[in-house]
Amino acid sequence: MMFLRVFLILSLFSIGFSHENSNSHLLPRPLILEYTENVETQFRESEEEIRLHCTSWRFAVETNNLSPWKTIPQECADYVKDYVTSRAYRIDLERVSKEAGDYAKSLELSGDGKDVWIFDIDETLLSNLPYYADHGFGLEVFDSVEFDKWVEKGVAPAIGSSLKLYEEVLKLGFKVFLLTGRSERHRSVTVENLINAGFRDWDKLILRALEDHVKSATNFKSEKRSEMVEEGHRILGNSGDQWSDLLGYSMSRRSFKLPNPMYYIP
Repeated sequence: MMFLRVFLILSLFSIGFSHENSNSHLLPRPLILEYTENVETQFRESEEEIRLHCTSWRFAVETNNLSPWKTIPQECADYVKDYVTSRAYRIDLERVSKEAGDYAKSLELSGDGKDVWIFDIDETLLSNLPYYADHGFGLEVFDSVEFDKWVEKGVAPAIGSSLKLYEEVLKLGFKVFLLTGRSERHRSVTVENLINAGFRDWDKLILRALEDHVKSATNFKSEKRSEMVEEGHRILGNSGDQWSDLLGYSMSRRSFKLPNPMYYIP
């Protein structure tokens, strides 16, 4: 009798299982929920992996550990956009200016008018974010013709923390030299843009002459710094968003790198 009962129970279980397998609508609901949960988890993990990758990539940019690059990684388009339009970017800019300001205040200047602080212009004093917002925040290959059209509008806004630092070093008695990769033909519009953005009283504005356009930014700016030194100036501070603003020869006693993950200039 017991054997018969066990046989009947096993037979019913086998029939029921076979029936469920033959009809997908009768599959146990927990299996469906588990599958959906796994997809969502994998998606979240994928997003997190991209974010970590892009954070690591930006770190490599700022520490000058990358080989020369032309555009930001495709998968980092949203990451870079979110960063440069966020409070995080402003805080990073403010920290650089604060550290530079603290350093400037710690120096005892000679008083002979030969102590110099150098500033780059684009993404250092003036922000081109309105331009890059229309060009993928660095996702597009740089187009010098289109960028020149933007420069010629003369409407780039000031980077607030850089304007504060600029005014501080002037009050401390530094001579301010502006050293930019902009072309000499853009001198008048650059001057107008700077003044309208609040920058005044610089001692020199140095732009690329025609013969300088074949030089890398590192060589061009190194040559110009060497000329300053030959004239008897002491370069005590240098602010720029590119490593090519700061490296090379005749370097500043101390340099300050502003964040810029949108483009690279050798």
